[in-house]
Amino acid sequence: MPAPYSNDLRQRVIDAYTAYDGSLRQLADRFKVSLSFVQRLIRRYRNIGQVIPKPHAGGAIPSP
Repeated sequence: MPAPYSNDLRQRVIDAYTAYDGSLRQLADRFKVSLSFVQRLIRRYRNIGQVIPKPHAGGAIPSP
């Protein structure tokens, strides 16, 4: 399992989204992430106002 994206990248995606810098698909292409990541990040930002990743919930520990 890959490590979570950095908080800096997450914040840059949200900043671009709130500045209306393109569609979700364009933001995904611009930041080289998946469309589903952008969708989930925006949903999380709207719901709880944070961009930090969820804590590890069990299973295999990601390698550094």
